[in-house]
Amino acid sequence: ADKFGAVSVCTPDHMPAPIGITVLRGKKHLYLQKPMAPTLHECRVLQHEAVKAGVVTQLGNQGRSSIESRMTEQLIRGGAIGKIKEVILWENKPLSWWPKNTELRPQGDAIPEGFDWDNWVGVRTERPYLAQSYHPQTWRAWFDFGVGEMGDMGCHHFDTSFGALKLTAPLKVRQLGAGSSGPLWGKTRKVELIFPGTEYTAGDTIKLTWHDGDTRPDASLISLPKGVDKLPESGTFWIGETGSIFKNYRGGRPFVLPEESFSAEKYPRGLKGQDHYHNWVDAIFEGGKATSDFSHGGPLTETVLVGAMADRVAGEWLEWDRDKLAFTNSEAANNLVRRDYRDGWKIEGLG
Repeated sequence: ADKFGAVSVCTPDHMPAPIGITVLRGKKHLYLQKPMAPTLHECRVLQHEAVKAGVVTQLGNQGRSSIESRMTEQLIRGGAIGKIKEVILWENKPLSWWPKNTELRPQGDAIPEGFDWDNWVGVRTERPYLAQSYHPQTWRAWFDFGVGEMGDMGCHHFDTSFGALKLTAPLKVRQLGAGSSGPLWGKTRKVELIFPGTEYTAGDTIKLTWHDGDTRPDASLISLPKGVDKLPESGTFWIGETGSIFKNYRGGRPFVLPEESFSAEKYPRGLKGQDHYHNWVDAIFEGGKATSDFSHGGPLTETVLVGAMADRVAGEWLEWDRDKLAFTNSEAANNLVRRDYRDGWKIEGLG
């Protein structure tokens, strides 16, 4: 332990928390892939331990370091479209991580040579290895190992709005659609999240609506820049008092719309590219915080997790109390806030 001072954790979603907590209690700097954890309780403990450790932390939502995201944040903060009334987000990439085999056969398959299956299962209940079900990347679809599409991409998509609007935590969330209740997450969802208003929002509250899988936003609500003929696979649309901002998540600058109302000279200038991983390393050597320190990345991840949990209790508004770390009107949702670890894997404060 004396021979290293920093750790990067890049495991499936069910294991960053126990590993990350161990790293932080050892006073090591920590880079943690998104989402920080699959449960709200684990995410909150990680934040507390990071403060106690006094080390440099970074959430792996690398888009936060991009010029385009920082430009968008400056446009919103600078009032380019007035105060923000609503935000629409979507991610419709193909579900390449959906397992080819979803049958939970009790006999299992032969474990590949050199693969420590028991160690991979980690804190979750023992089970047989099943080919083309969990590994290498199809774990994300399973409730025990991943957080579905929203858990995969939410920390990327929500980040700019979260930072630009100074959001904290949703007041309530609702999944519109069938949701999921079995061992697999749903393939598609539409989730509404209502946040308290801030100095950058037009009202006392603001709604962010997330779409993924086959669920796409209503195209009539979204204006497209010149040269963009159809809604891209993923993006964000900010609706303001005096205009809107369109951004394709897969790259490219933000567009203030209508374009004739906002000349090229008005866009932020002088922003320099920065490597998200190097930003963490630089903060370790130079002091200060990384750009997605857990003081930002923690509440952001909690927001995504609150939204994702609505997939398991679909069709009703779930009221969220950030201070109590609890859904105040749903026992079913509240049962998702924390999960047990199996014997032999328990860590103080977790499981």
